[in-house]
Amino acid sequence: MRAIIVEDEFLAREEFKYFIKKYSSIEIVDEFEDGIEVLKFIQKNQVDVIFLDINIPSLDGVLLAKNISKFSEKPYIVFITAYKEHAVEAFEIEAFDYILKPYCESRIISMLKKLEMSYNQQKNISHKNNITNKINLWKNEKIRVVDLDDIYYCVARDKATYVFTKDEEYSVSVSITEFYNNLPKDRFFRCHRSYVVNITKIREIIPWFNSTYNLRFQHIDYEVPVSRNNIKEFKQLMNI
Repeated sequence: MRAIIVEDEFLAREEFKYFIKKYSSIEIVDEFEDGIEVLKFIQKNQVDVIFLDINIPSLDGVLLAKNISKFSEKPYIVFITAYKEHAVEAFEIEAFDYILKPYCESRIISMLKKLEMSYNQQKNISHKNNITNKINLWKNEKIRVVDLDDIYYCVARDKATYVFTKDEEYSVSVSITEFYNNLPKDRFFRCHRSYVVNITKIREIIPWFNSTYNLRFQHIDYEVPVSRNNIKEFKQLMNI
């Protein structure tokens, strides 16, 4: 994994680097103290994870993360901060984790292990999808091989993603953002922060409140919302 650290306090940055080098195989490719400089860097360079302080010059960490969340390929965001009050906002933009200062070594070790595990699982999903058009999902403590074309929709629940076909429900222990990033975009669309749909399975597009839509599917009785933030892209995709 390739990582950058965004932290304007030298000692805090050095301490965090020490933990990363000691307890993970993550490669630190650069370090920054300024939010604008980070934005410029990641527009030209691919990284897998950003360890991000909130209180940094030019562009604070939360605003920087919101900008990054709009990228088509999003790195993991791990906030490293002394401010508890931003935790809710951080997870609303799907940050991977939120580490408080002063650092707790065991907490950082746990985060790094989960981060590398999630990254490896995501790579495995992407690799299998590209080769076989199939995906490995969990059901009843067994791994099931599912054809991507059989998926109707996906739902985010408790940091996992639940995947629904016509007759079955499966799960995978990655966020819906990670899962969606590895799905073919000619068939799948992120219509809501909690939902991904297979557009080939849509039967009806129903106008709803505040100029939004609900979607109904072929062969199953379930509706999925399209959020206001995704309406414009959805209309373009569906030629509405």
